[in-house]
Amino acid sequence: MTCTVSPRPPVRRVRICYFNSWADALEPIDAYLARLQSLDLKSRVAPPQSPELLRKARLDCEWYGENARCFLAMRGPGLEFHHPCVCGPTGLLTFAQSKRPENEELWLITMAHQPQSLSPIGAKVFAILRQGGVHILYYAFDEASRFMPCFREVAPHLDVLIHDEAPLDPVGAAALRPDCARVHRSWVANFVPFSVPFNSAPERKILFLGSQLGLTDHRKRQIDFLKKRFKDLFVASTDHTVGMADRGTLNRYKVGLCPEGRKFRTPAMSETHTDRPFWSGVLGLVPVSENSKAGNRLDSLAAQNLIVRYEHGDLEGLAAACERALEMPNDDRHRIYEHFNRSETIGTVVADGLARFYSRSQARP
Repeated sequence: MTCTVSPRPPVRRVRICYFNSWADALEPIDAYLARLQSLDLKSRVAPPQSPELLRKARLDCEWYGENARCFLAMRGPGLEFHHPCVCGPTGLLTFAQSKRPENEELWLITMAHQPQSLSPIGAKVFAILRQGGVHILYYAFDEASRFMPCFREVAPHLDVLIHDEAPLDPVGAAALRPDCARVHRSWVANFVPFSVPFNSAPERKILFLGSQLGLTDHRKRQIDFLKKRFKDLFVASTDHTVGMADRGTLNRYKVGLCPEGRKFRTPAMSETHTDRPFWSGVLGLVPVSENSKAGNRLDSLAAQNLIVRYEHGDLEGLAAACERALEMPNDDRHRIYEHFNRSETIGTVVADGLARFYSRSQARP
């Protein structure tokens, strides 16, 4: 009997460039991260003398910077990542024209509404990149196909689109090439997996990490109710967010109450969510999350007991969900921590998107 061994798929040598509008010229990601805290953001804020705007700009800059840290640590099956870099609008053409070994493939990664910073020449820039052999992955947030004006122009140049809205805008979807790998995926945590240790003895408290933008009347009712029900076991932070350097300290809490998606009432966002449930899981908190009116993006996680759900507007159901989470044993909490760190972080999702692209390209005749 002859035993036939299937050839192993080739290992792809990949060099990524993370397009981040808070960055400038092309540079290695580790160099960018080393100077991130010292960036002067006054020229990017109007009016530049506003302390509050500068604070929020710093938080936003750091959030996108943390994505760069995730890409620096990114791993994927059949992929070897070499010399990852970052650039803003001024560095894109430098990246397109950069020399590379013949066996190395270039990828541009961008996200949210940042391609709009290239308007009105975004489509031309993306076309030049693709003509130069650069693949493009776009991780879209917040109904980009509907509300980012340049989406239809850049769509024909995308190799991978990861999107949280469903369905995509029909005109925008039609602009995508048939061979573009499309991945319907919510926001996830921009953490390097397992960078925050599991806390086996957290404070038996419920943390709500929200923002001023999310303080709707509905949310205020919930906060007032929980303060009255749980007293000092409930901690509410509604001052936008926390700095990236402080996120790891949140693992001192046992439960994370997570806001629903900001646009959860719209049909195209009915299956998405904010990144807070994913933050909570990665940190080892038990995510407690509202089942929005139309949403079911997190149903699969709930079915696996990886999050605790409650129905929209049900205050008693919310209290019961929080109580269940407070009583969850460490073994179950650790299972949540393991799952979210292995499967629900941005580096993993992007690497899976690249792998899907290569799998599809190998399958084509």
